[in-house]
Amino acid sequence: MIRPVIGTVAARVAITAMNLLMIMAAGQLLGAEGLGTISLMVLGITFTLLLSHVVGGGGLVYLVPRYGVRALLRPSYLWAILCAIVAWSIQQVMPIVPLEMVDHVVALAFLQSLVSIHINILLGKERIGQLNLVLVAQSAVQLLGFVFLMRMNGPSVLAYVHALYLAYGVAAVASGGLVVAHSGPRTSAAKPGALRAVFKQGGLAQGANLLQLLNYRLAYYLIEHFRGRSALGIFSVTTQLAESTWLIPKSIGGVLYSKVSNLAGSERQRDLTVILLKVSVGMALIGCLVLIVLPDGLYTTVFGPEVVGLHPLLLAMSPGLLAMAASQVLSHYLSGTGRIKHNTVASGLGLLVTIVFGFLLIPGYGLMGAAITASAAYCTAVAHQLRVFMRSSGTRPRELWPHARDGVRAREVWRRWRNR
Repeated sequence: MIRPVIGTVAARVAITAMNLLMIMAAGQLLGAEGLGTISLMVLGITFTLLLSHVVGGGGLVYLVPRYGVRALLRPSYLWAILCAIVAWSIQQVMPIVPLEMVDHVVALAFLQSLVSIHINILLGKERIGQLNLVLVAQSAVQLLGFVFLMRMNGPSVLAYVHALYLAYGVAAVASGGLVVAHSGPRTSAAKPGALRAVFKQGGLAQGANLLQLLNYRLAYYLIEHFRGRSALGIFSVTTQLAESTWLIPKSIGGVLYSKVSNLAGSERQRDLTVILLKVSVGMALIGCLVLIVLPDGLYTTVFGPEVVGLHPLLLAMSPGLLAMAASQVLSHYLSGTGRIKHNTVASGLGLLVTIVFGFLLIPGYGLMGAAITASAAYCTAVAHQLRVFMRSSGTRPRELWPHARDGVRAREVWRRWRNR
């Protein structure tokens, strides 16, 4: 258990570092407005991926051990193609990104959907080291391509777009080769009920993911509408920095999902989840303290002269960041134990808070209003997940607080799972 977690944490550290380097370069050369345009593009790709992930998303992790790779691969590919066509058609009428970027957004979303299919299959097969290698390579190609294109052709948002094409293409081919190597014999391709299970599990997961994405990013559109794209660029940098505190929690959550999906025994699942929940929140707390202690002038120096006022925004978001660190573990526990509908409910509650607080606070208080809105929404969502976890697992409130036995329990869990 600990080896995949360490490997995933190391991979996410490398990926986060490369992403921050890219943001630094974009902030210095493209300014806050350029950062705002890039953030809208990334958000557009993510929205397009949501539909594709109904079949090719995280539900595959749960289904691969039950149906095999070949039974799931073909419908995932066909669905990705269909979703790209639908997304392009919709955005001809109702674009969610600048019109000149629609074709790029759809094409990039299709490439990334292939990567996601392969990554989730590898996770379902517990090939965590291989998927980490693919993701690190993708970020490295993206960073190097971006720097090279900026030097060759000068600063432009298109340099970022072309770097994405290169990175997503390389990752799709590399991860596809790994999936083929682990796909098993061709005779395992047909299993009754596989297609229905894909849509059922994936539909539930993407309902939660859609609501969660709106919970995370609805403020982007409100900020652009009420405050302009430069303000959005500043807030996108704040969000990237803030969400870096989830680096270890996300790594832990992904490995936990793989383990819980492949294992039986509710008591073992509960013990593992409680320990990892405490570790996740503790690591996020350290990250928040580091971000708060750093002076605001340092952020301006690193990300460009137009990126100012990040320190109070990070402080306002800190309670929500700790809550979402807990959610990274709880949501994967609920998904891995077949209780995915509760993630949808939690995301819906958070979105409701985002809508109400966003329209109340962002017009008058700007970016500070957006930070407070995000924190309130995250806390609301995790409160529901925590209640469901405690009720379904029999966990008592005092077990969630740090205490002296945590070290002993962590060692017991490690001894139990290190060879699995």
